[in-house]
Amino acid sequence: MNDIDKALLASEIIRERKAVDTVLFKVRDMTSIADYFLIAGGNSSRQVQAIFRLLTRKMREQGYRVYGVEGEQEGQWILMDYGDLIIHLFYQPVRERYDLEGLWIEAPRIDLDDNKPQRN
Repeated sequence: MNDIDKALLASEIIRERKAVDTVLFKVRDMTSIADYFLIAGGNSSRQVQAIFRLLTRKMREQGYRVYGVEGEQEGQWILMDYGDLIIHLFYQPVRERYDLEGLWIEAPRIDLDDNKPQRN
């Protein structure tokens, strides 16, 4: 699986748990920290934590190791570092406050409805 397929797989898993407004940005040409940012929300901190647990388990089953995680105990903003993919899981009011989509407005968005990960 290449980097876009990893990002698309993560978005598919996140949407299984009914994440709110999942957005995938291609940031490769704008920053050196990652190729993609995946941002999604939940309607409660419990939902955000459930999304996190499912994502962690399913990505591990596919052979992807998370390099770092911040915020999983609180469930307000969970950041997951998969190297070329950074995932931000937000409780919706916190997401609105920080407005990462506004910060990365210049980054191209990947249409998640028209793209599916290539599976081996």
